[in-house]
Amino acid sequence: MRGRTVVITGATSGIGRAAAAALAERGAVLGLVARDPKRGERTVRELRERSGNDAIRLFLADLSSQREIRRLADELLGAFPEIHVLLNNAGVVNLRRETTVDGHETTFAVNHLAYYLLTRLLLDRLRASRPSRIVCVASDAHQGAQLDWDDLQNERGYRAMNVYGRSKLANLLFTYDLGRRLEGSGVTVSAVHPGWVGTRFGANNGILGGAITGLARLFARTPEKGAETPIWLATALELEAVSGRYYCDCREHRSSKVSYDEAAQARLWKVSAELVGLPA
Repeated sequence: MRGRTVVITGATSGIGRAAAAALAERGAVLGLVARDPKRGERTVRELRERSGNDAIRLFLADLSSQREIRRLADELLGAFPEIHVLLNNAGVVNLRRETTVDGHETTFAVNHLAYYLLTRLLLDRLRASRPSRIVCVASDAHQGAQLDWDDLQNERGYRAMNVYGRSKLANLLFTYDLGRRLEGSGVTVSAVHPGWVGTRFGANNGILGGAITGLARLFARTPEKGAETPIWLATALELEAVSGRYYCDCREHRSSKVSYDEAAQARLWKVSAELVGLPA
């Protein structure tokens, strides 16, 4: 990975930070995307000190905002002549329904639309940098989920884990559709279930969210363990030409039946393009 450029969203904690630390040790050029400047600066400083790798840069963006994602993409393209890996990792779960500055339900916006928009904005650079890879952190929480095409914004009967599961199903529909679109391009795309990982995920939900997150850490795998498969997908030579698949514990994993529905994949692509203002 020495000299290869990796962009990681959600890079200041959990899986994102663990992946960044491992890739810094391998000599990668890192673009770390974070929302909190203090945590971001601390992460960059600590990773540089531990790895001896100074090629680590911070990029600030709130991925719930399409305007900020577009600015972020412009900054990344200006900073990096080549991008070899995009690790779409940032995510959110909200106990109560919230909306973004663009008027979209926040879980759907951050967990799916941000993946979709940032990937498409960086896609030409990824193609030009081939062989390159896109890795999307999904989850087995998608099992049993189905998209409600009449309520993608989750306005009716909001239930946090159902909404989260739908967003993770969207990750898989997007990954499989993109994999077909990228055939022969030198760019691969994969999705990963990292397992149940003890991170700060969900701690944004006040005292209750913090308590649940703290309790979960007692039984969950470490961020380093959770990052093993994303790191493998970003680096393994044997995966250079393998695309459009789902993995867990460094092995191919079967996702839900509905996730393989090509009509649903194409429909989500079209709807997502409309929601972010890009051609389908």
